[in-house]
Amino acid sequence: MTSIAAALRTIQDRIAEATARANRAEGSVALVAVSKTNPIEAVEAALAAGQMLFGENRVQEAAGKFPALRAAHPGMRLHIIGGLQTNKAEDAVAIADVIESLDRPRLAQAIAAGMAKTGRRPDLLVQVNVGDEAQKAGVPRAEADAFLRLTRDELGLPVTGLMCIPPAEGDPRPHFAWLAGLAARHWLSVLSMGMSGDFEAAIMEGATHVRVGSAIFGARAYPT
Repeated sequence: MTSIAAALRTIQDRIAEATARANRAEGSVALVAVSKTNPIEAVEAALAAGQMLFGENRVQEAAGKFPALRAAHPGMRLHIIGGLQTNKAEDAVAIADVIESLDRPRLAQAIAAGMAKTGRRPDLLVQVNVGDEAQKAGVPRAEADAFLRLTRDELGLPVTGLMCIPPAEGDPRPHFAWLAGLAARHWLSVLSMGMSGDFEAAIMEGATHVRVGSAIFGARAYPT
């Protein structure tokens, strides 16, 4: 697992260099280590190297890893970053510090109910489908302003920022810039954008969080 520590150092150095090139303050970009499909031993190796912020796609997988890890590492934080089913909303509220994939009214209502039941209020990011791609989750661009008003003003949810996954083809920077503009209009301070292949571009456009998985943990082995 020493390779995980070395990979983390490399990514952290690249984040620091991109932050400096963007004339942004040192430490203004947080690394979310995406540990999905990786065993608990890989997470423990990252924790041993000083990484305290992790992202998981599936609530059930996160629930199998992180309660025990929190006992040993009380400062660690967990983001749920994958598409979230309404019937898993309460479970996500119970385990996550941040839910990054709020993208539809029914899910917003389910999360609100989960918060009322559990008494927990994790921060929420609204996922925007910046490329308006039919195959991707996220609020369409044209509906983003109205959805933010619904979640914050009508439902009173703790929405602190935005998240996106830009189209795989083409320059991602216009999409990142558009999301940053949306955040500024709504006085939102958190921008989760940029992954292993494009996080430096995202930092140039104002990302506060970048989500990196395979560049830290290696190629993922998905169940067959």
